[in-house]
This record gives sequence, C-alpha cells and structure tokens, in this order.
Amino acid sequence: MQTFPRALLEDWMRLYYFDVDSDLGSSGVSDYSLADVRAITGLSIEEMDQIVFRDSQTLGGAGVRQAIADRWTGSDSDRVMVTHGSTEAIFLAMNALLCPGDGVVALGPVYPGLCDVVTGIGCRTREWRLRHEEGWTPDLDRLDALVSNSTRMVVVNFPHNPTGSTLTPGQLDRLLEIVERNGTWLLWDGAFSDLTYETPPLADPSARYERAISLGTLSKGYGLPGLRIGWCIAEPSALDRMIRVRDYTTLHLSPLVELIAARVVAHADRILEEKRTLAAANRELVDRWIDEHAELIRWVKPRGGVCGFPRLPTVDDVDDFCHRLAETHRVMLVPGTCFGTPGHVRLGFGGQTDVLSRGLGSLGTVLREAGVRVAV
Repeated sequence: MQTFPRALLEDWMRLYYFDVDSDLGSSGVSDYSLADVRAITGLSIEEMDQIVFRDSQTLGGAGVRQAIADRWTGSDSDRVMVTHGSTEAIFLAMNALLCPGDGVVALGPVYPGLCDVVTGIGCRTREWRLRHEEGWTPDLDRLDALVSNSTRMVVVNFPHNPTGSTLTPGQLDRLLEIVERNGTWLLWDGAFSDLTYETPPLADPSARYERAISLGTLSKGYGLPGLRIGWCIAEPSALDRMIRVRDYTTLHLSPLVELIAARVVAHADRILEEKRTLAAANRELVDRWIDEHAELIRWVKPRGGVCGFPRLPTVDDVDDFCHRLAETHRVMLVPGTCFGTPGHVRLGFGGQTDVLSRGLGSLGTVLREAGVRVAV
C-alpha cells in the first residue's frame, strides 16, 4: 500500500490561503473571472449553453487537445493528454512509469508533489540540491554525478518553484545529454515556462527526447487555478500507460472546462503578456524593497516564475514568524519548511500591486520586531 508523506505545503495553504487579506505566499499570478475570460477570448454564453454534460474522452476532448498541440507540439495532438491541473499529470506519470525500488533523482527544494509521490511509491530518491549560497544556480556536474543507468527518472521544474532559478539553453542541452546517455525518463515540470524575464522561455524537451514528459498548466501563468486544467506532452506509448492509472482515478474532465481551456490556449499570448508585464513590475518592486531591508531579508532575484525564496537571517523560528504574520497582520508567506528548507520563505509577487505593497509593509513591520528581539 502506498503511503504518501504529509503535504506540508497544502496544510499551510488550507490554514491561511482563504483567511488573509494579502497573499504573498502563492506561486501564481492574479486570478481571472469568467467574465474576464469571456471578454478576452470572445467566448459567448450561447456557446457555453450548447455544452452537453456527457463524459469526455480519457486523453481530453479533441478541441482542447488540438489547441494545446497547435501551440506546443507542432499540432501533433496524439502526444497530448489533458489533466486536472499538472498535479494530476505528475501523479499519473509517476505511478505509470515507476515501481517500488526504482532510482529517482529529484530537484530540491521543490514543489512537494514532485518528490513526495515517488517517496509514496517506494522509490529510492536522491536529491539534486539547489543551494542558496550558490545563488540557486543549477549545478549540472552535480546532477551528472547523481544519475546512472540504474536511474529510472529525473524530475525537474524550471523556472523553479520556489526559488525562481532556471536553466540556460546550454544547461538544458547538458541535462538532456545526461538523461539520454543513461536512458532515463525525464519528468519536466514547465508550469512557469512562459514566465521568464531576461531570457526567452526554454524549448520543450519532449520535442528533442522521446523519454521526456513535459507538463504544463493554466494555474500559474494564466491566472486560472480554479479551472483545474493541466496537460502533459509525451510519446503516445507513455500516455497509454498513464491512461491505465487514470481509469481508476478521475477518468476524464468536464466538457465545459475543456471548452473554456481551449479558448484560453488559443488566446494565450494576450493573457500571458498582461500577466508577465504585471509580474515584471512587481518583481522590481520586491527587489527594491528587499534592498531597503537588506539587514532583515535577502534573496536571489528570480529569473522566472512569480516567486522567490528569501532567507530571513534575523528570524530564529520562521514557521512561528509566518504564523504570527498571518494571524496578526493577515498576510500569508509560506515557510521554507514546507519545502524542506528552514530559514527561508516563499514570497510570491504575481498578484495585484496594491495587495503586494500592503503585504510588504506588514512584512517589514514584523521583520523589524523580530530583528529587535534578536538584538536584545
């Protein structure tokens, strides 16, 4: 029987996500309403009224699969599976391709689902650790030393949640050379692939390596987490194995959700441009604020995504600090213990600027209080 570790991040979000005024802990952009989506995409009430709530297809309805394929696979819909967020895609891929005792190398610190599911399956896991003292820069030599021909899967997420680190094109080439040399599955979580700043988005590895499985979602960069739409792109033989797991879980998606998702993907550039522009401005705001509070908080400026992973050098107990911030100031940060990295917090900057500014003001107040206690 599989026994999964407790999902500490989800515990924290359940505790505070719906009960704060300023969310500085989430890793996505601000949310769209259905009215927003309809205005941007031209989706009409009449089109929605035509939906019949019959079962959809296991891999996803033809319309949404083709929309994803047209944008990301050169129109090859046979390589697309649509899922309930990328979280389901992670679960399906790992349970379809891994067995107890398999060797897995997983990036760390990372979104817990990317490492905890393999632990629950009973795999032997080794961590490819990003380090604050190295600027969260991925060390490909370190990865090469961890991977061997007995490694069944390498699990990565770039741009990275929670640090905002990413790869250069040359580093991606090296990563693909390592997994291909060892015949290893590559699970590539690209939830933030469209949210980069100084450099263009990385190319999809599944187009270059047949044992790569690329994951995407409308939750992070598109402002639609409640739509629960994700996808994976892989060879049809891998998708067929994932179907065998899905037959015992969710079966398929809602045709209404698929209609909305297909329209969003068709208008992705417009949606992304608005969110990317806001995120870039907010990133600069946070960077300036951290410079002004350098004795209390330090970060490596994120290169992608909408969150960073600052260290709080004057705070002895970061979990207690984050509880106090939420309960006395109604501001949410996520403590680094949710990612196995005490002393840090996940700080998100993808939301509305006024909310971010208010939250930073409260954060500064509580940080100064913590600094005074340490000095005493």
